[in-house]
Amino acid sequence: MILTTTNSVEDYKILAYRGIVSGIAVNSQKMTMTFNMEKYYEGISESVSEIKAKAFEKLTENADKLNANAVVGITVDVEVASSGYIAVNITGTAVNIVKR
Repeated sequence: MILTTTNSVEDYKILAYRGIVSGIAVNSQKMTMTFNMEKYYEGISESVSEIKAKAFEKLTENADKLNANAVVGITVDVEVASSGYIAVNITGTAVNIVKR
């Protein structure tokens, strides 16, 4: 599965647009506050990376359900709530592409 933020894939032709797909993931544990800000920000960074990976997995699963072999025009939205929860929403267009 090819995933890209661009609206096309170089050397490929889009044959069919299958629809808009998304992948959403939210962390299930609250971030713990610490007096060491460096550790706090490292923890947030690690959480965002993990949640983003889960959201990309869901995006890929949803594109597979539409029999797509690529997702173009991907946007990633990361939201860190004041309560410490992190949500990642990834959206794109599922397509079928072939090599030119």
